[in-house]
Amino acid sequence: MKNELLTGIFTCILPASLVWQVKTEEKKVYLTFDDGPIPGLTDEILDILSVYNAKATFFCVGENVKRYREIYDKVLAQGHATGNHTHHHLKGWSTNYAEYLDDIKEAGNYIGSGLFRPPYGLMTYRQAKALSKDYRVVMWSVLTKDYDPAVSSEECLQTAKKGIRPGAIIVFHDNIKAREKVLYALPRLLEYLEREGFSSERLVFNLEVNLSQNPLY
Repeated sequence: MKNELLTGIFTCILPASLVWQVKTEEKKVYLTFDDGPIPGLTDEILDILSVYNAKATFFCVGENVKRYREIYDKVLAQGHATGNHTHHHLKGWSTNYAEYLDDIKEAGNYIGSGLFRPPYGLMTYRQAKALSKDYRVVMWSVLTKDYDPAVSSEECLQTAKKGIRPGAIIVFHDNIKAREKVLYALPRLLEYLEREGFSSERLVFNLEVNLSQNPLY
């Protein structure tokens, strides 16, 4: 309840253009993975997605893309989408306005995408407003908390399952801290989606995608 309250307050002070879910009646959800690419885990995630013929969106850190370009290219080659997650994984609230935008611009040299997600989900109103001019800023409707040591792998899975609905945007993390939970929850979630008649799609940055600008909270 505390986290939902804080998120609700946070969204009230950001521009209404932020995306929290995809507006659709179709049984489609949008899996997203933050912080990669990294050797090993990103490949394992791609292998699991491939087994279920699922597509996803990877919000990548620029310095990781620069370091592991071949993994980033593999993500794209397998039909997934990518987004900008800053170059150095900066927290907007504690980063100077110009420095934050410059860091995103640097990441853009390696990540060719019109999608952006702020690390930690935190940025100032001024930062968000400026970014909305050049990016579709994508937040989420389901945060699995796979990064939280206090959350078990099964709890992570159940959080994701409870949030399944048409157009849900679900956040996992493509980093070492979340590895065990992601590799546990992802195949089980995809099996659940398959049983329930849902598909996992990538986010597409064009006018044909009807994106909701209202949070689910």
